Amino acid sequence: MKLTFMGAGSTVFSKNVIGDTMLCEPFHDMEIALYDIDSHRLEESYLLISKMNESVNRGRAKIKKYLGVEQRKDALRGADFVVDAIQVGLYDPCTIIDFEIPKKYGLRQTIGDTLGIGGIFRALRTINVLKGFARDMEEVCPNAWFLNYTNPMAMLTGYMLRHTGVKTIGLCHSVQVCTEWLLKGLGMEDKFEGCHEKIAGINHMAWLLEIKDKNGVDLYPEIKRRAKEKNATEKHWDMVRYDYIDKLGYYCTESSEHNAEYNPFYIKQGRNDLIEKFNIPLDEYPRRCVNQIAGWQKQYTDLMAGGKVEHTRSREYASRIMTSIYTNTPDKIGGNVLNRGVITNLPYDACVEVPCLVDGEGIHPTFVGELPLQLAAMNSTNIYTQMLTIEAAHTMKKEKIYQAAMMDPLTGANLSTDEIVSLCDELFEAHTNAGYPIF
Repeated sequence: MKLTFMGAGSTVFSKNVIGDTMLCEPFHDMEIALYDIDSHRLEESYLLISKMNESVNRGRAKIKKYLGVEQRKDALRGADFVVDAIQVGLYDPCTIIDFEIPKKYGLRQTIGDTLGIGGIFRALRTINVLKGFARDMEEVCPNAWFLNYTNPMAMLTGYMLRHTGVKTIGLCHSVQVCTEWLLKGLGMEDKFEGCHEKIAGINHMAWLLEIKDKNGVDLYPEIKRRAKEKNATEKHWDMVRYDYIDKLGYYCTESSEHNAEYNPFYIKQGRNDLIEKFNIPLDEYPRRCVNQIAGWQKQYTDLMAGGKVEHTRSREYASRIMTSIYTNTPDKIGGNVLNRGVITNLPYDACVEVPCLVDGEGIHPTFVGELPLQLAAMNSTNIYTQMLTIEAAHTMKKEKIYQAAMMDPLTGANLSTDEIVSLCDELFEAHTNAGYPIF
């Protein structure tokens, strides 16, 4: 089996996914291709993964590194699975551009990697790279599965599924931890073991539709009571999602700092009272980037200390999918796929996040049916921005970028149509001048 990791310079994440795979018996002797366009980060990952191979896998995997576009086809050639974890443009310059130019228009963001004006432009510059990945995969590994971890998940996965011939599934971390974090946050962690959950919607806004304890008792009545009381009595990190529970009746998968910018309710020009009330961390993603960059070398040194790199299997889905497909062993995951009628009151071409069954024949979305109408409405406000962004990337028409931004809940709530056009033009030019073209 050959596993190719695109964006291997994401060293900690590549360690988790590759380490998980090394611990799976069918893959001890696999070939691992590490690909990146940054030579320094690629070398760091190569050394770390090689040490981990010795520590947890008796050196059985064959590890090779590939640098730059010139070696991309060689990295992909003959791959069975391709993991995508790239960040086009990194923090500097592209994330800085995505945050600082909108500020000139009075538009503030928290994360900017999924929706909003930041998510739109992150998608466009990334799809411009994924087009090359897809062409190469169709040529040199046409049967490989593309396991996408890169954000904005719905836009990138939706593009790959609609406009390429590459078998693709989008994977996120938030599905696995949604219920556990909710119960811990409300002091109900004793209910987690053996509980039943049902999650469906879209990436970063998939809804916890059902949650029952091991005896089949519905936990939502007590969750709603505790969430409303906690929001009323203390400041905490999850106030937006607890407000969802109060106003919409359901919790969702991704964090409150993310969801604060997926709607028109919480971040408004001249409404600092709402920022304070819901404890919203504006500019959170740039702050994280700065801290991660500052702390990376120490983290790398710590990982490499003592000559052994150990690994405990994570909760990521990638290795489970590979095992299930490779050995024809059934499994169940939460994945991002084209809707195609799985959620009946969301658009047919939307990228949705739903329970999926996996076996030797591939990945099979399960039928969900209708979402509660208010949840479908919330998802739809995001979906049309996602679909217009995909259309912009496919047609390479700037007016589709404008329309995507106009339909975005946060952008549309704060800026006029003329301001949106001007903002998009400025971002388009800035990314192109920085060397990360949109088209």
